Amino acid sequence: MRSEKPLRLLIIAAALAVTILPVLILMPRNEQAQDNPRLNLPEHAAHVDHASLIEGPFADGPSVTRACLECHEDAAGEIMATSHWTWESPTVFRAHFGDSVRLGKRTAMNNFCIGIQSNWPSCTSCHAGYGWDDADFDFAETSNVDCLICHDTSGGYAKGKSGLPAESVDLVEAARSVGKATRQNCGYCHFNGGGGNAVKHGDMDQSLYYPDDWVDVHMGKHDLLCTDCHRTRDHNIGGRAISVSLDTANQIACTDCHIDRPHNDKRLDTHIDAVACQTCHIPRFAVKESTKMHWDWSQAGRDDIVEDEHEYLKIKGSFVYEKQVKPEYAWFNGEAEHYIAGDRIADEGPTAITRPRGDIEDKRAKIWPFKVHRGKQVFDVEHRYLLQPQTAGTGPDDQGYWNHFDWERALYDGAEASGFPFSGEFDFTETEMYWNVSHMVAEADQALACVDCHGEEADRMDWRALGYVCDPIEHGGRRFQHNEDRAEVTR
Repeated sequence: MRSEKPLRLLIIAAALAVTILPVLILMPRNEQAQDNPRLNLPEHAAHVDHASLIEGPFADGPSVTRACLECHEDAAGEIMATSHWTWESPTVFRAHFGDSVRLGKRTAMNNFCIGIQSNWPSCTSCHAGYGWDDADFDFAETSNVDCLICHDTSGGYAKGKSGLPAESVDLVEAARSVGKATRQNCGYCHFNGGGGNAVKHGDMDQSLYYPDDWVDVHMGKHDLLCTDCHRTRDHNIGGRAISVSLDTANQIACTDCHIDRPHNDKRLDTHIDAVACQTCHIPRFAVKESTKMHWDWSQAGRDDIVEDEHEYLKIKGSFVYEKQVKPEYAWFNGEAEHYIAGDRIADEGPTAITRPRGDIEDKRAKIWPFKVHRGKQVFDVEHRYLLQPQTAGTGPDDQGYWNHFDWERALYDGAEASGFPFSGEFDFTETEMYWNVSHMVAEADQALACVDCHGEEADRMDWRALGYVCDPIEHGGRRFQHNEDRAEVTR
Protein backbone atom coordinates (compact mmCIF):
# COMPACT_ATOMS: atom_id res chain seq x y z
CA MET A 1 0.00 0.00 0.00
CA ARG A 2 2.81 2.33 0.83
CA SER A 3 4.28 1.91 -2.61
CA GLU A 4 1.00 3.02 -4.24
CA LYS A 5 0.88 6.43 -2.49
CA PRO A 6 3.69 8.09 -4.46
CA LEU A 7 2.06 6.80 -7.63
CA ARG A 8 -1.32 8.30 -6.68
CA LEU A 9 0.37 11.62 -5.84
CA LEU A 10 2.12 11.59 -9.18
CA ILE A 11 -1.20 10.98 -10.98
CA ILE A 12 -2.88 13.81 -9.06
CA ALA A 13 0.00 16.17 -9.83
CA ALA A 14 -0.20 15.30 -13.52
CA ALA A 15 -3.96 15.92 -13.54
CA LEU A 16 -3.52 19.30 -11.88
CA ALA A 17 -0.85 20.21 -14.39
CA VAL A 18 -3.16 19.37 -17.29
CA THR A 19 -5.96 21.56 -15.88
CA ILE A 20 -3.99 24.45 -14.40
CA LEU A 21 -1.07 24.85 -16.79
CA PRO A 22 -3.21 26.08 -19.73
CA VAL A 23 -4.80 28.64 -17.39
CA LEU A 24 -1.39 29.87 -16.29
CA ILE A 25 -0.22 30.11 -19.89
CA LEU A 26 -3.28 32.12 -20.87
CA MET A 27 -3.06 34.50 -17.91
CA PRO A 28 -1.93 38.07 -18.66
CA ARG A 29 1.79 38.40 -19.07
CA ASN A 30 1.95 41.38 -16.75
CA GLU A 31 0.96 40.97 -13.13
CA GLN A 32 -1.45 43.88 -12.88
CA ALA A 33 -5.06 44.72 -12.13
CA GLN A 34 -7.51 44.40 -14.99
CA ASP A 35 -8.76 47.71 -16.39
CA ASN A 36 -12.40 48.12 -15.38
CA PRO A 37 -13.21 51.81 -15.83
CA ARG A 38 -16.91 51.41 -15.08
CA LEU A 39 -16.03 50.86 -11.44
CA ASN A 40 -14.74 54.42 -11.33
CA LEU A 41 -17.67 56.20 -12.94
CA PRO A 42 -19.44 58.71 -10.68
CA GLU A 43 -22.89 58.00 -9.31
CA HIS A 44 -25.61 60.35 -10.47
CA ALA A 45 -28.23 61.67 -8.10
CA ALA A 46 -31.68 60.18 -8.45
CA HIS A 47 -33.97 62.20 -10.69
CA VAL A 48 -36.70 64.27 -9.05
CA ASP A 49 -39.70 64.88 -11.28
CA HIS A 50 -40.38 68.62 -11.19
CA ALA A 51 -43.58 68.53 -13.23
CA SER A 52 -45.80 68.87 -10.15
CA LEU A 53 -43.42 71.23 -8.34
CA ILE A 54 -43.33 74.03 -10.91
CA GLU A 55 -46.35 76.26 -11.35
CA GLY A 56 -45.53 79.35 -13.36
CA PRO A 57 -46.23 81.27 -15.45
CA PHE A 58 -42.82 82.91 -15.86
CA ALA A 59 -42.34 86.32 -17.38
CA ASP A 60 -38.67 85.72 -18.22
CA GLY A 61 -35.60 83.62 -17.52
CA PRO A 62 -34.69 85.29 -14.21
CA SER A 63 -38.20 84.46 -12.94
CA VAL A 64 -37.45 80.77 -13.47
CA THR A 65 -34.16 81.11 -11.62
CA ARG A 66 -35.84 82.75 -8.64
CA ALA A 67 -38.23 79.79 -8.47
CA CYS A 68 -35.30 77.34 -8.61
CA LEU A 69 -33.51 79.15 -5.78
CA GLU A 70 -36.47 78.72 -3.44
CA CYS A 71 -35.32 75.11 -2.99
CA HIS A 72 -31.76 75.15 -4.35
CA GLU A 73 -30.57 78.07 -2.25
CA ASP A 74 -26.84 77.66 -2.89
CA ALA A 75 -26.96 76.81 -6.59
CA ALA A 76 -26.55 80.32 -7.99
CA GLY A 77 -23.66 81.13 -5.67
CA GLU A 78 -21.90 77.93 -6.68
CA ILE A 79 -22.32 78.72 -10.39
CA MET A 80 -21.00 82.24 -9.85
CA ALA A 81 -17.71 80.81 -8.54
CA THR A 82 -17.07 78.91 -11.78
CA SER A 83 -15.55 79.90 -15.12
CA HIS A 84 -18.84 79.06 -16.83
CA TRP A 85 -20.11 82.22 -15.12
CA THR A 86 -17.08 84.47 -14.79
CA TRP A 87 -15.53 83.64 -18.18
CA GLU A 88 -12.29 84.51 -16.43
CA SER A 89 -9.60 82.65 -14.51
CA PRO A 90 -7.82 83.56 -11.27
CA THR A 91 -4.54 85.38 -11.81
CA VAL A 92 -2.02 83.10 -13.53
CA PHE A 93 1.68 83.72 -14.16
CA ARG A 94 2.78 83.60 -17.83
CA ALA A 95 6.32 82.26 -17.77
CA HIS A 96 6.87 83.01 -21.47
CA PHE A 97 6.10 86.72 -20.93
CA GLY A 98 7.01 87.10 -17.27
CA ASP A 99 3.70 88.67 -16.27
CA SER A 100 0.50 87.70 -14.45
CA VAL A 101 -2.86 87.77 -16.21
CA ARG A 102 -6.50 86.79 -15.82
CA LEU A 103 -7.48 84.71 -18.82
CA GLY A 104 -10.83 83.47 -20.05
CA LYS A 105 -13.42 84.10 -22.74
CA ARG A 106 -14.08 87.46 -21.11
CA THR A 107 -10.64 88.75 -22.10
CA ALA A 108 -9.04 86.27 -24.49
CA MET A 109 -8.53 86.74 -28.21
CA ASN A 110 -8.74 83.95 -30.78
CA ASN A 111 -8.51 83.55 -34.55
CA PHE A 112 -12.17 82.72 -35.03
CA CYS A 113 -14.55 85.59 -34.12
CA ILE A 114 -11.56 87.25 -32.38
CA GLY A 115 -13.16 88.39 -29.09
CA ILE A 116 -16.23 89.54 -27.19
CA GLN A 117 -15.26 93.16 -26.47
CA SER A 118 -17.94 95.41 -28.08
CA ASN A 119 -19.73 92.29 -29.40
CA TRP A 120 -21.36 91.10 -26.16
CA PRO A 121 -24.96 90.28 -27.22
CA SER A 122 -23.87 87.85 -29.93
CA CYS A 123 -20.91 86.31 -28.08
CA THR A 124 -22.72 85.87 -24.76
CA SER A 125 -25.57 83.87 -26.26
CA CYS A 126 -23.70 80.89 -24.78
CA HIS A 127 -23.01 82.46 -21.39
CA ALA A 128 -24.58 80.57 -18.47
CA GLY A 129 -26.55 83.68 -17.60
CA TYR A 130 -29.13 86.21 -18.74
CA GLY A 131 -28.67 89.73 -20.08
CA TRP A 132 -24.92 90.22 -20.63
CA ASP A 133 -25.22 92.89 -23.32
CA ASP A 134 -22.45 95.34 -22.39
CA ALA A 135 -19.37 95.85 -20.23
CA ASP A 136 -21.51 96.63 -17.17
CA PHE A 137 -23.20 93.24 -16.77
CA ASP A 138 -24.03 92.52 -13.11
CA PHE A 139 -22.12 89.35 -12.24
CA ALA A 140 -23.40 89.50 -8.64
CA GLU A 141 -27.12 89.23 -9.42
CA THR A 142 -28.22 85.65 -8.66
CA SER A 143 -31.35 85.82 -10.82
CA ASN A 144 -29.10 86.35 -13.86
CA VAL A 145 -27.92 82.73 -13.58
CA ASP A 146 -29.46 80.50 -16.26
CA CYS A 147 -30.40 77.17 -14.66
CA LEU A 148 -32.22 75.89 -17.75
CA ILE A 149 -29.28 75.87 -20.16
CA CYS A 150 -27.74 73.00 -18.18
CA HIS A 151 -30.86 71.27 -16.83
CA ASP A 152 -33.67 71.56 -19.39
CA THR A 153 -34.54 68.15 -20.83
CA SER A 154 -37.58 69.18 -22.86
CA GLY A 155 -35.44 69.72 -25.96
CA GLY A 156 -37.17 73.02 -26.60
CA TYR A 157 -34.90 75.39 -24.74
CA ALA A 158 -32.73 77.80 -26.71
CA LYS A 159 -30.86 81.00 -26.00
CA GLY A 160 -30.77 84.18 -28.03
CA LYS A 161 -28.71 87.35 -27.90
CA SER A 162 -27.26 88.28 -24.52
CA GLY A 163 -28.07 84.76 -23.33
CA LEU A 164 -31.78 85.47 -22.96
CA PRO A 165 -34.27 82.66 -23.69
CA ALA A 166 -35.38 82.60 -27.31
CA GLU A 167 -38.88 83.93 -27.88
CA SER A 168 -40.11 80.47 -28.88
CA VAL A 169 -39.23 78.89 -25.51
CA ASP A 170 -42.03 77.66 -23.23
CA LEU A 171 -40.45 78.49 -19.88
CA VAL A 172 -42.96 76.50 -17.83
CA GLU A 173 -42.40 73.37 -19.92
CA ALA A 174 -38.62 73.80 -19.71
CA ALA A 175 -38.68 74.34 -15.94
CA ARG A 176 -40.89 71.29 -15.35
CA SER A 177 -38.54 69.11 -17.40
CA VAL A 178 -35.33 69.81 -15.48
CA GLY A 179 -33.00 66.91 -14.75
CA LYS A 180 -29.32 65.95 -14.81
CA ALA A 181 -27.25 67.57 -17.53
CA THR A 182 -27.18 65.60 -20.78
CA ARG A 183 -24.97 65.73 -23.87
CA GLN A 184 -27.65 67.92 -25.41
CA ASN A 185 -27.23 70.51 -22.65
CA CYS A 186 -23.43 70.61 -22.83
CA GLY A 187 -23.34 70.33 -26.60
CA TYR A 188 -25.73 73.22 -27.14
CA CYS A 189 -22.79 75.57 -26.55
CA HIS A 190 -19.70 73.40 -26.84
CA PHE A 191 -20.61 71.65 -30.09
CA ASN A 192 -21.55 74.97 -31.69
CA GLY A 193 -18.74 77.24 -30.48
CA GLY A 194 -17.51 79.83 -32.95
CA GLY A 195 -20.88 80.37 -34.56
CA GLY A 196 -21.90 76.94 -35.81
CA ASN A 197 -21.59 73.18 -35.72
CA ALA A 198 -18.01 71.86 -35.61
CA VAL A 199 -16.44 75.30 -36.09
CA LYS A 200 -13.98 75.50 -33.18
CA HIS A 201 -13.52 72.05 -31.72
CA GLY A 202 -12.48 69.43 -34.21
CA ASP A 203 -13.37 66.69 -31.73
CA MET A 204 -16.75 68.06 -30.59
CA ASP A 205 -19.74 68.55 -32.86
CA GLN A 206 -23.40 67.61 -33.21
CA SER A 207 -22.54 64.04 -34.24
CA LEU A 208 -21.87 63.43 -30.52
CA TYR A 209 -25.49 63.97 -29.51
CA TYR A 210 -26.29 60.38 -30.54
CA PRO A 211 -22.97 59.04 -31.85
CA ASP A 212 -22.26 55.77 -33.58
CA ASP A 213 -19.76 53.57 -31.76
CA TRP A 214 -17.06 54.38 -34.33
CA VAL A 215 -17.54 58.13 -33.84
CA ASP A 216 -16.87 57.99 -30.09
CA VAL A 217 -16.67 54.76 -28.12
CA HIS A 218 -17.42 56.47 -24.79
CA MET A 219 -20.51 58.40 -25.82
CA GLY A 220 -21.62 55.89 -28.44
CA LYS A 221 -20.99 52.31 -27.35
CA HIS A 222 -21.03 53.10 -23.63
CA ASP A 223 -23.52 56.01 -23.70
CA LEU A 224 -21.53 58.10 -21.21
CA LEU A 225 -22.62 61.59 -20.22
CA CYS A 226 -20.20 64.50 -20.40
CA THR A 227 -20.24 64.68 -16.59
CA ASP A 228 -19.07 61.06 -16.33
CA CYS A 229 -15.62 62.32 -17.32
CA HIS A 230 -16.01 66.00 -16.49
CA ARG A 231 -16.75 65.31 -12.84
CA THR A 232 -18.79 68.04 -11.18
CA ARG A 233 -18.81 69.21 -7.56
CA ASP A 234 -20.86 72.16 -6.36
CA HIS A 235 -21.50 73.05 -10.00
CA ASN A 236 -17.78 73.30 -10.71
CA ILE A 237 -17.19 71.16 -13.81
CA GLY A 238 -13.82 69.46 -14.13
CA GLY A 239 -11.70 70.03 -17.21
CA ARG A 240 -9.65 72.74 -18.90
CA ALA A 241 -9.64 74.08 -22.45
CA ILE A 242 -6.29 75.19 -23.84
CA SER A 243 -8.15 77.96 -25.70
CA VAL A 244 -8.81 79.83 -22.46
CA SER A 245 -6.45 78.28 -19.89
CA LEU A 246 -2.79 78.57 -19.00
CA ASP A 247 -2.39 76.14 -16.12
CA THR A 248 -3.34 72.59 -15.12
CA ALA A 249 -5.78 73.39 -12.32
CA ASN A 250 -9.09 71.49 -12.30
CA GLN A 251 -7.90 69.10 -14.98
CA ILE A 252 -9.26 65.65 -15.77
CA ALA A 253 -7.42 62.59 -17.11
CA CYS A 254 -8.03 59.17 -18.63
CA THR A 255 -6.64 57.67 -15.41
CA ASP A 256 -9.62 59.03 -13.48
CA CYS A 257 -11.30 55.85 -14.71
CA HIS A 258 -8.61 53.73 -16.36
CA ILE A 259 -5.57 52.21 -14.64
CA ASP A 260 -2.26 53.78 -15.63
CA ARG A 261 -0.96 50.63 -17.36
CA PRO A 262 -4.11 49.31 -19.04
CA HIS A 263 -2.82 47.37 -22.06
CA ASN A 264 -1.39 44.26 -20.46
CA ASP A 265 1.33 44.53 -23.07
CA LYS A 266 4.76 45.86 -22.13
CA ARG A 267 5.41 47.30 -25.58
CA LEU A 268 2.27 49.42 -25.42
CA ASP A 269 2.45 50.34 -21.74
CA THR A 270 6.02 51.61 -22.16
CA HIS A 271 4.70 54.29 -24.52
CA ILE A 272 2.57 55.81 -21.76
CA ASP A 273 5.57 57.60 -20.26
CA ALA A 274 5.94 59.71 -23.38
CA VAL A 275 2.70 59.42 -25.34
CA ALA A 276 -0.77 60.62 -24.30
CA CYS A 277 -3.60 58.09 -24.48
CA GLN A 278 -5.35 60.36 -26.98
CA THR A 279 -2.47 60.14 -29.45
CA CYS A 280 -3.06 56.46 -30.20
CA HIS A 281 -6.76 56.27 -29.47
CA ILE A 282 -7.90 59.26 -31.55
CA PRO A 283 -6.36 58.57 -34.98
CA ARG A 284 -8.50 61.28 -36.61
CA PHE A 285 -10.91 64.01 -35.56
CA ALA A 286 -13.88 65.58 -37.33
CA VAL A 287 -14.72 62.01 -38.28
CA LYS A 288 -18.31 62.68 -39.35
CA GLU A 289 -18.71 66.46 -39.63
CA SER A 290 -16.19 68.80 -41.28
CA THR A 291 -14.43 71.27 -39.00
CA LYS A 292 -13.00 74.70 -39.77
CA MET A 293 -9.22 74.57 -40.21
CA HIS A 294 -8.50 78.02 -41.69
CA TRP A 295 -10.22 81.42 -41.53
CA ASP A 296 -9.04 84.37 -43.63
CA TRP A 297 -10.58 87.63 -42.41
CA SER A 298 -8.75 89.65 -45.08
CA GLN A 299 -11.22 88.40 -47.70
CA ALA A 300 -14.30 89.69 -45.86
CA GLY A 301 -16.50 92.38 -47.37
CA ARG A 302 -16.27 91.23 -50.98
CA ASP A 303 -19.31 90.94 -53.23
CA ASP A 304 -17.58 89.04 -56.04
CA ILE A 305 -17.41 85.70 -54.19
CA VAL A 306 -20.40 83.37 -54.01
CA GLU A 307 -21.38 82.75 -50.40
CA ASP A 308 -21.18 79.26 -48.90
CA GLU A 309 -21.07 78.63 -45.14
CA HIS A 310 -18.11 76.26 -45.55
CA GLU A 311 -16.14 78.41 -48.00
CA TYR A 312 -17.03 82.09 -47.89
CA LEU A 313 -19.27 84.56 -46.08
CA LYS A 314 -19.10 88.28 -46.78
CA ILE A 315 -19.22 89.16 -43.09
CA LYS A 316 -16.41 86.79 -42.12
CA GLY A 317 -14.16 86.04 -45.11
CA SER A 318 -13.01 82.73 -46.54
CA PHE A 319 -12.74 79.34 -44.82
CA VAL A 320 -11.25 75.91 -45.24
CA TYR A 321 -13.15 72.98 -43.72
CA GLU A 322 -11.77 69.44 -43.49
CA LYS A 323 -13.12 66.04 -42.50
CA GLN A 324 -11.41 62.92 -41.14
CA VAL A 325 -8.44 65.09 -40.14
CA LYS A 326 -5.15 63.58 -39.04
CA PRO A 327 -4.00 65.51 -35.92
CA GLU A 328 -0.76 67.43 -35.60
CA TYR A 329 1.42 66.39 -32.68
CA ALA A 330 3.36 68.33 -30.05
CA TRP A 331 4.75 67.89 -26.54
CA PHE A 332 2.24 69.08 -23.93
CA ASN A 333 2.67 69.23 -20.15
CA GLY A 334 -0.83 70.59 -19.48
CA GLU A 335 0.23 74.24 -19.51
CA ALA A 336 -0.14 76.64 -22.42
CA GLU A 337 1.20 79.86 -23.83
CA HIS A 338 -1.50 82.32 -24.78
CA TYR A 339 -1.65 85.60 -26.67
CA ILE A 340 -3.21 88.39 -24.60
CA ALA A 341 -4.54 91.65 -26.02
CA GLY A 342 -1.64 94.08 -26.31
CA ASP A 343 1.07 91.44 -26.80
CA ARG A 344 3.40 92.09 -29.73
CA ILE A 345 2.83 89.88 -32.75
CA ALA A 346 5.61 87.68 -34.13
CA ASP A 347 8.21 89.46 -36.25
CA GLU A 348 8.45 86.41 -38.50
CA GLY A 349 6.02 83.58 -39.12
CA PRO A 350 2.57 83.19 -37.61
CA THR A 351 1.65 84.58 -34.21
CA ALA A 352 0.62 81.83 -31.82
CA ILE A 353 -2.72 82.54 -30.15
CA THR A 354 -2.31 79.37 -28.10
CA ARG A 355 0.56 76.93 -28.02
CA PRO A 356 1.17 73.93 -25.74
CA ARG A 357 4.09 74.11 -23.33
CA GLY A 358 6.56 71.25 -23.04
CA ASP A 359 9.34 69.64 -25.04
CA ILE A 360 11.31 66.43 -25.28
CA GLU A 361 13.32 67.31 -22.14
CA ASP A 362 10.20 68.04 -20.04
CA LYS A 363 9.45 64.97 -17.92
CA ARG A 364 5.86 66.17 -17.38
CA ALA A 365 5.16 66.43 -21.11
CA LYS A 366 3.73 63.82 -23.45
CA ILE A 367 3.13 63.78 -27.19
CA TRP A 368 -0.46 64.94 -27.71
CA PRO A 369 -2.74 65.28 -30.75
CA PHE A 370 -3.96 68.75 -31.73
CA LYS A 371 -6.22 70.52 -34.13
CA VAL A 372 -4.25 73.57 -35.27
CA HIS A 373 -6.57 76.28 -36.56
CA ARG A 374 -4.77 78.77 -38.79
CA GLY A 375 -6.06 82.19 -39.66
CA LYS A 376 -5.39 85.60 -41.03
CA GLN A 377 -6.61 88.45 -38.85
CA VAL A 378 -6.26 92.17 -38.45
CA PHE A 379 -3.40 93.91 -36.60
CA ASP A 380 -2.19 97.43 -35.91
CA VAL A 381 0.75 98.26 -38.21
CA GLU A 382 2.21 100.87 -35.86
CA HIS A 383 1.60 99.22 -32.47
CA ARG A 384 2.30 95.71 -33.79
CA TYR A 385 -0.50 94.01 -31.87
CA LEU A 386 -3.67 92.21 -32.89
CA LEU A 387 -6.78 94.35 -32.95
CA GLN A 388 -10.24 93.64 -31.59
CA PRO A 389 -12.75 94.78 -34.21
CA GLN A 390 -16.36 95.49 -33.45
CA THR A 391 -17.95 92.86 -35.67
CA ALA A 392 -21.47 92.04 -34.47
CA GLY A 393 -21.88 95.22 -32.44
CA THR A 394 -24.33 95.56 -29.57
CA GLY A 395 -27.53 96.48 -31.39
CA PRO A 396 -29.29 98.69 -33.96
CA ASP A 397 -27.66 101.87 -32.62
CA ASP A 398 -24.20 100.33 -32.19
CA GLN A 399 -23.44 98.35 -35.30
CA GLY A 400 -20.31 96.51 -36.27
CA TYR A 401 -18.40 95.42 -39.34
CA TRP A 402 -21.07 92.84 -40.18
CA ASN A 403 -23.46 95.73 -40.83
CA HIS A 404 -21.34 98.45 -42.44
CA PHE A 405 -18.26 96.55 -43.78
CA ASP A 406 -15.95 99.43 -42.85
CA TRP A 407 -12.77 98.02 -41.28
CA GLU A 408 -11.49 101.38 -40.05
CA ARG A 409 -14.75 102.18 -38.27
CA ALA A 410 -14.95 98.68 -36.78
CA LEU A 411 -11.38 98.93 -35.47
CA TYR A 412 -11.85 102.35 -33.86
CA ASP A 413 -15.06 101.13 -32.17
CA GLY A 414 -13.38 97.93 -31.02
CA ALA A 415 -10.38 99.85 -29.68
CA GLU A 416 -12.63 102.08 -27.61
CA ALA A 417 -14.24 99.05 -25.98
CA SER A 418 -11.03 97.07 -25.45
CA GLY A 419 -8.86 99.94 -24.25
CA PHE A 420 -6.07 99.28 -26.76
CA PRO A 421 -5.60 102.27 -29.10
CA PHE A 422 -5.85 101.93 -32.87
CA SER A 423 -3.24 103.95 -34.81
CA GLY A 424 -5.36 104.13 -37.95
CA GLU A 425 -3.09 101.79 -39.92
CA PHE A 426 -4.01 98.14 -40.18
CA ASP A 427 -3.11 95.03 -42.11
CA PHE A 428 -3.62 91.26 -41.78
CA THR A 429 -1.22 88.71 -40.30
CA GLU A 430 -1.06 84.93 -40.04
CA THR A 431 -1.99 83.33 -36.71
CA GLU A 432 -2.32 79.79 -35.39
CA MET A 433 -4.22 78.32 -32.49
CA TYR A 434 -3.76 74.87 -30.93
CA TRP A 435 -6.76 72.89 -29.66
CA ASN A 436 -5.92 69.65 -27.84
CA VAL A 437 -8.00 66.67 -28.97
CA SER A 438 -9.65 64.41 -26.37
CA HIS A 439 -13.01 63.36 -27.83
CA MET A 440 -13.94 61.05 -30.71
CA VAL A 441 -12.07 58.16 -29.11
CA ALA A 442 -12.01 55.20 -31.49
CA GLU A 443 -12.75 51.63 -30.54
CA ALA A 444 -9.66 49.72 -29.39
CA ASP A 445 -9.17 47.81 -32.64
CA GLN A 446 -9.06 51.12 -34.53
CA ALA A 447 -6.27 52.66 -32.42
CA LEU A 448 -2.95 53.45 -34.06
CA ALA A 449 -0.63 50.53 -34.75
CA CYS A 450 3.19 50.53 -34.79
CA VAL A 451 3.36 51.07 -38.55
CA ASP A 452 1.26 54.24 -38.31
CA CYS A 453 4.09 56.06 -36.55
CA HIS A 454 7.21 53.97 -37.20
CA GLY A 455 8.90 52.74 -40.35
CA GLU A 456 9.70 54.06 -43.79
CA GLU A 457 6.06 54.24 -44.90
CA ALA A 458 4.81 56.09 -41.79
CA ASP A 459 4.08 59.81 -42.21
CA ARG A 460 2.09 60.62 -39.08
CA MET A 461 4.87 61.87 -36.79
CA ASP A 462 7.38 64.60 -37.58
CA TRP A 463 10.08 63.13 -35.37
CA ARG A 464 12.60 65.91 -35.91
CA ALA A 465 10.01 68.58 -35.02
CA LEU A 466 9.38 66.63 -31.81
CA GLY A 467 13.10 66.76 -30.97
CA TYR A 468 14.30 63.36 -32.10
CA VAL A 469 17.22 62.72 -34.40
CA CYS A 470 15.05 60.38 -36.48
CA ASP A 471 12.35 57.77 -36.08
CA PRO A 472 13.05 56.36 -32.56
CA ILE A 473 12.61 52.81 -33.79
CA GLU A 474 15.84 53.20 -35.76
CA HIS A 475 17.66 53.37 -32.44
CA GLY A 476 16.74 49.76 -31.74
CA GLY A 477 14.93 50.65 -28.54
CA ARG A 478 17.88 52.41 -26.89
CA ARG A 479 17.40 55.73 -25.12
CA PHE A 480 17.22 58.65 -27.51
CA GLN A 481 20.09 61.04 -28.02
CA HIS A 482 18.11 64.06 -26.77
CA ASN A 483 16.02 62.27 -24.19
CA GLU A 484 18.34 60.54 -21.74
CA ASP A 485 16.00 60.99 -18.74
CA ARG A 486 12.77 59.85 -20.43
CA ALA A 487 11.61 56.26 -20.66
CA GLU A 488 12.37 55.04 -24.14
CA VAL A 489 9.81 53.88 -26.66
CA THR A 490 10.71 50.33 -27.64
CA ARG A 491 9.84 48.32 -30.66
